[in-house]
Amino acid sequence: TEKQTKKQAVKPLRQFHRALTKDYLPRLETYETQMGLFGERNSYSKTDVDATFMRMKDDHMMNGQLKAGYNIQAGTQDQFILHYSIHQSPTDARLLASHWESLKETGRKLPKCLVADAGYGSEPNYTYLSEQEDLHTLIPYNTYEQEQKRPFSKKAYHPHNWTYDEKDDLYWCPNQRKVTFRHYRRRTDKYGYRRDFKIYECESCEECPFKADCTTAKGNRKVYYNPVYEELKAKEAIKLKSEFGRTLYARRKTDMESVFGHVKQNLGFQRFHLRGLGKVQVEFGWVALAHNIRKMAVAKRRKKKPAA
Repeated sequence: TEKQTKKQAVKPLRQFHRALTKDYLPRLETYETQMGLFGERNSYSKTDVDATFMRMKDDHMMNGQLKAGYNIQAGTQDQFILHYSIHQSPTDARLLASHWESLKETGRKLPKCLVADAGYGSEPNYTYLSEQEDLHTLIPYNTYEQEQKRPFSKKAYHPHNWTYDEKDDLYWCPNQRKVTFRHYRRRTDKYGYRRDFKIYECESCEECPFKADCTTAKGNRKVYYNPVYEELKAKEAIKLKSEFGRTLYARRKTDMESVFGHVKQNLGFQRFHLRGLGKVQVEFGWVALAHNIRKMAVAKRRKKKPAA
């Protein structure tokens, strides 16, 4: 009948309305809330939404640990913690600028020299630090230590070891073929930082007996050269090779690593006990204070101890 036909037509609409109000809209609201919690991160913990899942150091069984946590950045001098900041990103290289800015916001006197390991030797960091007034840096890039060793100079297929003709802006490959400049290319990473590259290409890799060792490309060998980054790396290398640079950088490992070793092993601080970024910042503040007081007490005790 006509009445039954109308009921049959209305039934799908009612089912859709029920699914929309009871299922789809609540799920959409949940997803929007979760996306807001993500922010710029790719994960968060349900038990502490401010914590991000990070790849921790290997355990005693050499297994990588993926756990929710925070990234602590700390500045030390003579094994005293002078400043720290807590971050939600696992990548150290991206945190140096924000860590330095947080130090500037304290209004305290800024250090004249900044020493960090190769994990911070990126183009954005070098560029940022070069803009800071009266700041001397000692930060190696990721291949600096490797380049100082003899085997690196024997890598015939690395462009760093090729002959460069500045006049014609070209390289000579191990087979004495020209690797000429072709064009510029700009790349933007996922964080919005732009890098400009000069692209060089070998005139011909056909019938080259070294091609299998030189490149896996089907065509000619290409070289991507970042002039800005290479200039910044060259300046940093000069400072690191100086007598002052070698002496000061050698102290970094004993100064910085000893602090975290003392906090973890001697103070027994292996994990945060509070949840939320704000509370975690306060908790590590107490840990840093305890470390500094204990360090100061040991130093005073040594001064009072009579010489044998």
